[in-house]
Amino acid sequence: MSKGSETRSEIIRRSAPIFNQKGYAATALSDLMEATGLEKGGIYRHFSSKEQLASEAFDFTWDLAVRTRLEGTEDIPNTIDRLKKMVRNFVERRAGLVPGGCPILNTAIESDDGNRHLREKARKALDAWAERIEKIVEEGRKKREVQRGIEPRRISSLIIGTLEGALMASRLTQDNKHLTWACNHLESFLDEEIRAKSGGTRKSK
Repeated sequence: MSKGSETRSEIIRRSAPIFNQKGYAATALSDLMEATGLEKGGIYRHFSSKEQLASEAFDFTWDLAVRTRLEGTEDIPNTIDRLKKMVRNFVERRAGLVPGGCPILNTAIESDDGNRHLREKARKALDAWAERIEKIVEEGRKKREVQRGIEPRRISSLIIGTLEGALMASRLTQDNKHLTWACNHLESFLDEEIRAKSGGTRKSK
């Protein structure tokens, strides 16, 4: 990697927590300069605008979130247990993420009536997350690990909505019990209402 590419990557890495915590509108150039240790010209030598930097910072933040949420799922053959692992990762593996919480939730709230480009980025990230869950449910139906008649889109909506809602409540109240309750509820839901009766043992707890 060239010196310029390394500098560019470092600007993104250091700017990501600022955007994720303060939002695009509230992030000032002075915030970015302080975080990166660069002057205005040093930042804009690598990015055409603040929006471009925010966009790539979102990609960096979301990529880290995805990798964290999928960690350890590849080795789980049973699809219901795989979904349960994803749920637990969302709740338990937040320490290594970019500070500020879920970038989808943050960006969607801030850009709802504002920056259309960032709103579209968040929407596409949400769609990709939902699609990943839906593919696992579809796989489970084919393997007869998921009950017949289960609609994959409904499951992805319930999982994402429950987790993101619990995250918002936990952040507002500064109490992680909302996330714990959500995790316990979703695990029971997946076991009792989605797992096929002949879909294997309930290994994950």
